[in-house]
Amino acid sequence: MAQRAFTAGSFLLRWIVALAAVLATFNPTPYSYYRWVIAGSGQLPLKVLAGVCLLILFVIYLRATLRSLGLLGVVLACAFLGACIWALIDFGLLAVDSPDALAWVALVAIATVMAVGLSWSHVRRRVSGQLDVDDVEE
Repeated sequence: MAQRAFTAGSFLLRWIVALAAVLATFNPTPYSYYRWVIAGSGQLPLKVLAGVCLLILFVIYLRATLRSLGLLGVVLACAFLGACIWALIDFGLLAVDSPDALAWVALVAIATVMAVGLSWSHVRRRVSGQLDVDDVEE
């Protein structure tokens, strides 16, 4: 089986899908799954279908993230991003004057942690030359 090389484009694709899932689930605008569900207007089967699709995507991303980074790695990734955001705010490069702005920053950070988690095994293999194998194929 031929393996494709992991590139910046590979990470970007993972990050875009993670960001789409996070923003589709919740964002400060009226256009999110959360707002659609709490609006209470009919279409229950469609809401359940969309919810199950989002849940599947989150399970894939979160399971891969926890298997790749581990709990400590997730905590460290969140701490790193939190420190980066704090530095950007402190230097005046990022303004979070409103709760909505802070929510957008948090949502992008969550998607970034998910994308890093999904990509980490590829990065580790490239840096260390070691392959992570969790599942055995017969």
